[in-house]
Amino acid sequence: MTEQSPDALTEVPDRPQALADAAGLETFRETHDFALVEFYTDGCGICASMEPVLSGIAREPDVAVGLVNPRDDPPLVEAFDVRGVPLLVLFRDGEVVARRNDGFVGVDELREWIDEYRA
Repeated sequence: MTEQSPDALTEVPDRPQALADAAGLETFRETHDFALVEFYTDGCGICASMEPVLSGIAREPDVAVGLVNPRDDPPLVEAFDVRGVPLLVLFRDGEVVARRNDGFVGVDELREWIDEYRA
């Protein structure tokens, strides 16, 4: 495994990052000042339809995008009160600043929502 420089850890990836579990989510939100995380499940058609939208958002320079399946780490369901998927959660400095769980969201609507919480 290659060791990353401290600067590499703060770079915002240009594509959504798969997060394996709560520890991965914790590291992701601590590493990035501003992050959007989608909680999804395998087989969820709406979640799958969000993939290109999230890929577009991930190309923006100041927002990191992560994907986590709470079924792979059940305590995440309780910790983030996941009642349905896709659940989108915005983090600033590691803290939740906004969340939405209203099905498919187009790229323009999602960008507007994110812009409300940008620094």
